Amino acid sequence: MGGCADAGEAGAARLPRIAIACQGGGSHTAFTAGVLQQLLAAAGADGRFTIAGFSGSSGGAICALLAWYGLLLGSPAEGVRLLEDFWHDNAAETLPDQLLNEFVLGSARLRDHLLLPELSPYDVPNWGQDQLRSLLEWHVEFERIPQLTGPGRPSLFVGAVDVLAGCARSFRDAEITVATLLASTATPTLFRAVRVGAGHYWDGLFTQNPPIRELAALAPDELWVVQINPRSTPELPRTLDAIRDRHGELAGHLALEQALGTIELVNRLLASGELAPGRFRPIRVHRLQLARTLDHAAKRDRNPAFLRGLMREGRQVAAAFLEGWSGDLRKPVAADRELSA
Repeated sequence: MGGCADAGEAGAARLPRIAIACQGGGSHTAFTAGVLQQLLAAAGADGRFTIAGFSGSSGGAICALLAWYGLLLGSPAEGVRLLEDFWHDNAAETLPDQLLNEFVLGSARLRDHLLLPELSPYDVPNWGQDQLRSLLEWHVEFERIPQLTGPGRPSLFVGAVDVLAGCARSFRDAEITVATLLASTATPTLFRAVRVGAGHYWDGLFTQNPPIRELAALAPDELWVVQINPRSTPELPRTLDAIRDRHGELAGHLALEQALGTIELVNRLLASGELAPGRFRPIRVHRLQLARTLDHAAKRDRNPAFLRGLMREGRQVAAAFLEGWSGDLRKPVAADRELSA
């Protein structure tokens, strides 16, 4: 089956096994949706690679879920459709929804300027989480997932953090439910913690944005990271707005850099012969990155033109990446390649 993990080419002619990690970032992850659409279309059209698995946190987890669920249903094209339909339905298309979107954005920016008090999510109705639950259940039949997963199928890891225990949790494959997705998207200042089993969870941005170690355990040849938060900034943030925005970027990024640093260290030790091949194998890392710098409040923006623009940018970045990607497993693993619009 084109694009899925159960393709069985052996030896030098086998297809590269790819793991795809999707960083979280609210509405900014419409960019991720566009990237995944282009990658899925390529997997289905030319069969240059197989997808071993996905991971994601927050909005990245939703995009990874939709792409993964499409593959489980048997078609990369189904994943493309699900991503398109979800983000269309999530957009503020009607006039009342557009007015609500402007109110939410305006309120968020006023709170960022300390002109409005912040309210606990436990002091207001849980409408946002309820709406997201309905949207997810409309597009994904979660009760089918345990029957669709298994050996030889792509995996999905969804990152969250146990609020009380203070530890990271990655939900995998048959564990994936609407509750685990809501847990991964539960931004503490916006949504109530989500109960899954005996734990109460917030989103995974604190600890693993997105899960990387679990993807590496799938023994992929390459790891493709869809990155929302920029690694660097051209100038020192000095205004309160700029400081808050950079603080948010770093909070969602440092854990990713630590995980990728471990992969790069293993790659160097393998290349130098200090680590014997066997238990470990080199993993080539590529980054597909959102080039635009967007403010923190825009993570809640559901303006249709804004979301469509991000999806278009994602498709363009992925198309440029695939055009320059050789897929040659014989090439030595070097420093990661970064691509942005």
